[in-house]
Amino acid sequence: MRTIKGPGLFLAQFAGDAAPFNSFAEITRWAADCGYRGVQIPTWDARLFDLDRAAASQDYCDEVKGIAAEAGLSITELSTHLQGQLVAVHPAYDVAFDGFAVPAVRGNPAARAEWAQDQVKKALTASRRLGLGAMATFSGALAWPYIYPWPQRPAGLIEEAFDELARRWRPLLDHAEDCGVDLCYEIHPGEDLHDGISYEMFLERTGNHARACMLYDPSHYVLQHLDYLEHIDIYHERIRMFHVKDAELNPTGRQGVYGGYQSWVNRAGRFRSPGDGQVDFGGIFSKLTQYGFDGWAVVEWECCLKHPEDGAREGAEFVQAHIIRVTEKAFDDFADAGTDRAANRRMLGLEG
Repeated sequence: MRTIKGPGLFLAQFAGDAAPFNSFAEITRWAADCGYRGVQIPTWDARLFDLDRAAASQDYCDEVKGIAAEAGLSITELSTHLQGQLVAVHPAYDVAFDGFAVPAVRGNPAARAEWAQDQVKKALTASRRLGLGAMATFSGALAWPYIYPWPQRPAGLIEEAFDELARRWRPLLDHAEDCGVDLCYEIHPGEDLHDGISYEMFLERTGNHARACMLYDPSHYVLQHLDYLEHIDIYHERIRMFHVKDAELNPTGRQGVYGGYQSWVNRAGRFRSPGDGQVDFGGIFSKLTQYGFDGWAVVEWECCLKHPEDGAREGAEFVQAHIIRVTEKAFDDFADAGTDRAANRRMLGLEG
């Protein structure tokens, strides 16, 4: 067993144009003041991180690590959620997702996907330069509009979508192998990899690629009414990253998991700050510790009610309270009688 590292904080939801959230130096000092020991960096936010420089320059990566270290922090991982989303986009979402890309490729799905793949490759290279072993991403989605089978899905539609998804990701997974970095897909509604079965469909098509791993975020499982504790039992060998995010699902006679097109605060399922929802984090930290997860517990603040700065400060305390320092001895060692093989045989009635 190993002790989980933390607490860490995903900076994406906090970056902004006003201090202390508009530069890496200031936001890391703020995060450290909140009680964090690590930060996860969104690679698309130029206010905090220059991805092109990081992919090309070891000196720049050393500078970024040095800034974090000055605040008493480690870099936990890099994130390419937005770029990964653009690796595969169904035409129904072209307009909605175009804003994630640079202006030069907007309105051109093929160019946008090529740009996104290059971004993921650069982030993997930067992760290697930073000495990181895992990177967060989304899978993107070609089949998501067909999640509910009405009208009946034509034969082969989903298979074709997953074949193409794996084709696009396979070169990136191979680059991840070259970099020694696990690509951790956040299993998330809206992505084709949204639960265990869909992850398995993708994994099979990549030849069970060793770098096709998981980012475990239980909030997305609560909203699907999926058993998030058994999920760890099944996939613990592939879980290489962990987001600490809470959620609640309170279905009524009027709405359930689909939410009736309501705003987040009015949905039956909604995200909450750690400790304010229904997630059994005691069970999660116990299972991850039992299976030897030694990555970071990273708070991802998303709450429809609480102020983000309050959620951040409370989240650091929440994670720290849940990290289990693993034992180096058995609780019943005091009763060890110090027997040997001969004594064991006598206890079993196997004299001679």
